[in-house]
Amino acid sequence: MLGILSAGIAPGLALLSYFYLKDEYDSEPISVVLKTFLYGSLLVFPIMFIQHVLQLENVIKAEYIDAFLSSSLLEEFFKWFILFYTIYQHVEFDEPFDGIVYGVAVSLGFATVENIFYLIANGIEYAVARALLPVSSHALFGVIMGFYIGKAKFTDEKKAKWVVISLALPFILHGLYDYILISQENWLYFILPFMIFLWWFGLRKVKVARILTANHKKKQYTAQNSLHS
Repeated sequence: MLGILSAGIAPGLALLSYFYLKDEYDSEPISVVLKTFLYGSLLVFPIMFIQHVLQLENVIKAEYIDAFLSSSLLEEFFKWFILFYTIYQHVEFDEPFDGIVYGVAVSLGFATVENIFYLIANGIEYAVARALLPVSSHALFGVIMGFYIGKAKFTDEKKAKWVVISLALPFILHGLYDYILISQENWLYFILPFMIFLWWFGLRKVKVARILTANHKKKQYTAQNSLHS
Protein backbone atom coordinates (compact mmCIF):
# COMPACT_ATOMS: atom_id res chain seq x y z
CA MET A 1 0.00 0.00 0.00
CA LEU A 2 2.86 2.38 0.81
CA GLY A 3 4.30 1.80 -2.65
CA ILE A 4 0.96 2.57 -4.30
CA LEU A 5 0.53 5.74 -2.25
CA SER A 6 4.05 6.90 -3.11
CA ALA A 7 3.57 6.13 -6.80
CA GLY A 8 0.20 7.87 -6.77
CA ILE A 9 1.38 11.03 -5.02
CA ALA A 10 4.87 11.50 -6.48
CA PRO A 11 3.93 12.61 -10.05
CA GLY A 12 1.50 15.26 -8.81
CA LEU A 13 3.94 16.73 -6.31
CA ALA A 14 6.77 16.66 -8.86
CA LEU A 15 4.71 18.54 -11.47
CA LEU A 16 3.40 20.99 -8.88
CA SER A 17 6.96 21.71 -7.76
CA TYR A 18 8.07 22.17 -11.38
CA PHE A 19 5.46 24.81 -12.15
CA TYR A 20 5.76 26.41 -8.72
CA LEU A 21 9.49 26.96 -9.29
CA LYS A 22 8.76 28.55 -12.66
CA ASP A 23 7.47 31.59 -10.75
CA GLU A 24 10.40 34.01 -11.03
CA TYR A 25 9.00 36.70 -8.76
CA ASP A 26 7.17 36.56 -5.43
CA SER A 27 6.64 32.86 -4.78
CA GLU A 28 3.20 31.94 -3.51
CA PRO A 29 2.85 30.90 0.14
CA ILE A 30 3.21 27.13 0.40
CA SER A 31 0.24 27.02 2.77
CA VAL A 32 -2.11 28.62 0.20
CA VAL A 33 -0.82 26.40 -2.61
CA LEU A 34 -1.28 23.26 -0.51
CA LYS A 35 -4.75 24.42 0.55
CA THR A 36 -5.68 24.79 -3.13
CA PHE A 37 -4.20 21.33 -3.79
CA LEU A 38 -6.38 19.98 -0.97
CA TYR A 39 -9.49 21.63 -2.42
CA GLY A 40 -8.75 19.88 -5.71
CA SER A 41 -8.27 16.53 -3.99
CA LEU A 42 -11.64 16.82 -2.24
CA LEU A 43 -13.36 17.40 -5.59
CA VAL A 44 -12.83 13.74 -6.47
CA PHE A 45 -15.66 12.62 -4.18
CA PRO A 46 -18.59 14.73 -5.47
CA ILE A 47 -17.43 14.22 -9.05
CA MET A 48 -17.25 10.43 -8.61
CA PHE A 49 -20.73 10.47 -7.08
CA ILE A 50 -22.21 12.47 -9.99
CA GLN A 51 -20.47 10.24 -12.54
CA HIS A 52 -21.88 7.17 -10.77
CA VAL A 53 -25.40 8.63 -10.88
CA LEU A 54 -25.04 9.43 -14.59
CA GLN A 55 -24.10 5.82 -15.23
CA LEU A 56 -26.96 4.44 -13.13
CA GLU A 57 -29.48 6.67 -14.92
CA ASN A 58 -28.05 5.58 -18.27
CA VAL A 59 -27.41 9.18 -19.32
CA ILE A 60 -24.12 8.24 -20.96
CA LYS A 61 -25.20 6.59 -24.20
CA ALA A 62 -22.37 7.65 -26.51
CA GLU A 63 -18.62 7.90 -26.29
CA TYR A 64 -18.56 11.65 -26.93
CA ILE A 65 -21.04 12.17 -24.06
CA ASP A 66 -18.79 10.17 -21.77
CA ALA A 67 -15.73 12.16 -22.86
CA PHE A 68 -17.16 15.67 -22.92
CA LEU A 69 -19.91 15.52 -20.27
CA SER A 70 -19.13 12.85 -17.69
CA SER A 71 -15.39 13.50 -17.59
CA SER A 72 -14.36 16.83 -19.10
CA LEU A 73 -17.22 19.18 -18.23
CA LEU A 74 -17.71 17.88 -14.69
CA GLU A 75 -14.04 17.86 -13.78
CA GLU A 76 -13.02 21.14 -15.42
CA PHE A 77 -16.10 23.00 -14.16
CA PHE A 78 -15.51 22.01 -10.54
CA LYS A 79 -11.81 22.87 -10.76
CA TRP A 80 -12.67 26.19 -12.40
CA PHE A 81 -15.30 26.89 -9.73
CA ILE A 82 -12.75 26.43 -6.95
CA LEU A 83 -10.18 28.54 -8.77
CA PHE A 84 -12.56 31.37 -9.57
CA TYR A 85 -14.53 31.56 -6.32
CA THR A 86 -11.83 30.84 -3.73
CA ILE A 87 -8.57 32.01 -5.34
CA TYR A 88 -9.44 34.77 -7.83
CA GLN A 89 -10.04 37.39 -5.13
CA HIS A 90 -7.37 36.04 -2.75
CA VAL A 91 -4.86 38.63 -1.59
CA GLU A 92 -1.96 36.35 -2.58
CA PHE A 93 -3.16 36.21 -6.19
CA ASP A 94 -1.27 39.38 -7.05
CA GLU A 95 0.42 38.71 -10.41
CA PRO A 96 -0.51 36.95 -13.67
CA PHE A 97 1.70 33.89 -13.17
CA ASP A 98 -0.04 33.10 -9.88
CA GLY A 99 -3.04 31.89 -11.85
CA ILE A 100 -0.91 29.10 -13.29
CA VAL A 101 0.42 28.07 -9.87
CA TYR A 102 -3.07 27.83 -8.39
CA GLY A 103 -4.58 26.30 -11.53
CA VAL A 104 -1.96 23.56 -11.46
CA ALA A 105 -2.44 23.07 -7.71
CA VAL A 106 -6.20 22.49 -7.90
CA SER A 107 -5.86 20.26 -10.98
CA LEU A 108 -3.10 18.13 -9.50
CA GLY A 109 -4.95 17.80 -6.21
CA PHE A 110 -7.77 16.19 -8.15
CA ALA A 111 -5.45 14.14 -10.37
CA THR A 112 -3.42 12.82 -7.43
CA VAL A 113 -6.38 11.38 -5.50
CA GLU A 114 -7.86 9.99 -8.73
CA ASN A 115 -4.48 8.43 -9.48
CA ILE A 116 -4.24 6.79 -6.06
CA PHE A 117 -7.71 5.27 -6.44
CA TYR A 118 -6.85 3.96 -9.90
CA LEU A 119 -3.60 2.35 -8.75
CA ILE A 120 -5.32 0.73 -5.75
CA ALA A 121 -7.95 -0.75 -8.08
CA ASN A 122 -5.68 -1.77 -10.97
CA GLY A 123 -2.14 -2.14 -9.66
CA ILE A 124 1.12 -0.24 -9.36
CA GLU A 125 2.27 -1.44 -12.80
CA TYR A 126 0.19 1.38 -14.31
CA ALA A 127 2.02 4.09 -12.33
CA VAL A 128 4.34 5.26 -15.12
CA ALA A 129 1.60 5.43 -17.77
CA ARG A 130 -0.67 7.28 -15.35
CA ALA A 131 2.06 9.80 -14.58
CA LEU A 132 2.77 10.45 -18.26
CA LEU A 133 -0.84 10.74 -19.38
CA PRO A 134 -3.68 11.53 -16.91
CA VAL A 135 -1.61 13.30 -14.24
CA SER A 136 0.45 15.41 -16.63
CA SER A 137 -2.59 16.23 -18.78
CA HIS A 138 -4.47 17.48 -15.70
CA ALA A 139 -1.47 19.64 -14.82
CA LEU A 140 -1.48 21.16 -18.31
CA PHE A 141 -5.24 21.76 -18.26
CA GLY A 142 -4.57 23.58 -14.99
CA VAL A 143 -1.82 25.65 -16.62
CA ILE A 144 -4.20 26.75 -19.39
CA MET A 145 -7.08 27.45 -17.00
CA GLY A 146 -4.83 29.38 -14.62
CA PHE A 147 -3.23 31.38 -17.43
CA TYR A 148 -6.57 32.76 -18.59
CA ILE A 149 -7.78 33.33 -15.02
CA GLY A 150 -4.63 35.39 -14.48
CA LYS A 151 -5.21 37.22 -17.74
CA ALA A 152 -8.76 38.02 -16.66
CA LYS A 153 -7.67 39.42 -13.31
CA PHE A 154 -4.81 41.57 -14.57
CA THR A 155 -6.26 42.81 -17.86
CA ASP A 156 -8.24 46.05 -17.77
CA GLU A 157 -10.70 45.05 -20.49
CA LYS A 158 -12.44 41.92 -21.85
CA LYS A 159 -12.31 40.28 -18.42
CA ALA A 160 -15.47 38.25 -19.07
CA LYS A 161 -13.96 36.92 -22.31
CA TRP A 162 -10.86 35.57 -20.53
CA VAL A 163 -12.95 34.08 -17.72
CA VAL A 164 -15.07 32.18 -20.28
CA ILE A 165 -11.97 30.97 -22.12
CA SER A 166 -10.42 29.83 -18.81
CA LEU A 167 -13.20 27.23 -18.59
CA ALA A 168 -14.00 26.61 -22.26
CA LEU A 169 -10.49 25.81 -23.51
CA PRO A 170 -9.56 23.25 -20.82
CA PHE A 171 -13.02 21.70 -21.26
CA ILE A 172 -12.48 21.26 -25.03
CA LEU A 173 -8.93 19.94 -24.68
CA HIS A 174 -9.87 17.57 -21.87
CA GLY A 175 -12.84 16.31 -23.88
CA LEU A 176 -10.63 15.64 -26.89
CA TYR A 177 -8.10 13.84 -24.68
CA ASP A 178 -10.75 11.55 -23.21
CA TYR A 179 -12.45 11.00 -26.58
CA ILE A 180 -9.16 9.79 -28.08
CA LEU A 181 -8.67 7.30 -25.25
CA ILE A 182 -12.28 6.08 -25.32
CA SER A 183 -13.06 5.94 -29.03
CA GLN A 184 -9.84 5.17 -30.88
CA GLU A 185 -8.75 1.56 -31.21
CA ASN A 186 -5.16 2.64 -31.92
CA TRP A 187 -5.37 5.46 -29.38
CA LEU A 188 -1.60 5.53 -28.77
CA TYR A 189 -0.98 6.91 -32.28
CA PHE A 190 -3.32 9.81 -31.56
CA ILE A 191 -2.57 10.51 -27.91
CA LEU A 192 1.19 10.95 -28.38
CA PRO A 193 0.95 13.89 -30.82
CA PHE A 194 -1.89 15.30 -28.72
CA MET A 195 0.26 15.24 -25.57
CA ILE A 196 3.20 16.80 -27.44
CA PHE A 197 0.89 19.60 -28.55
CA LEU A 198 -0.51 19.96 -25.02
CA TRP A 199 2.96 20.30 -23.50
CA TRP A 200 4.00 22.78 -26.19
CA PHE A 201 0.84 24.84 -25.68
CA GLY A 202 1.05 24.71 -21.89
CA LEU A 203 4.72 25.70 -21.74
CA ARG A 204 4.04 28.51 -24.19
CA LYS A 205 1.42 29.84 -21.77
CA VAL A 206 3.97 29.60 -18.96
CA LYS A 207 6.40 31.69 -20.99
CA VAL A 208 3.76 34.32 -21.82
CA ALA A 209 2.61 34.44 -18.18
CA ARG A 210 6.16 35.16 -17.06
CA ILE A 211 6.36 38.04 -19.53
CA LEU A 212 3.00 39.40 -18.37
CA THR A 213 4.17 39.15 -14.76
CA ALA A 214 7.41 41.00 -15.55
CA ASN A 215 5.42 43.79 -17.23
CA HIS A 216 3.02 43.88 -14.27
CA LYS A 217 5.95 44.28 -11.87
CA LYS A 218 7.40 47.09 -13.97
CA LYS A 219 4.08 48.94 -13.91
CA GLN A 220 3.90 48.56 -10.13
CA TYR A 221 7.48 49.81 -9.75
CA THR A 222 6.80 52.81 -12.01
CA ALA A 223 3.60 53.66 -10.14
CA GLN A 224 5.36 53.49 -6.77
CA ASN A 225 8.20 55.71 -7.99
CA SER A 226 5.76 58.27 -9.36
CA LEU A 227 4.01 58.43 -5.97
CA HIS A 228 7.27 59.05 -4.14
CA SER A 229 8.62 61.61 -6.62
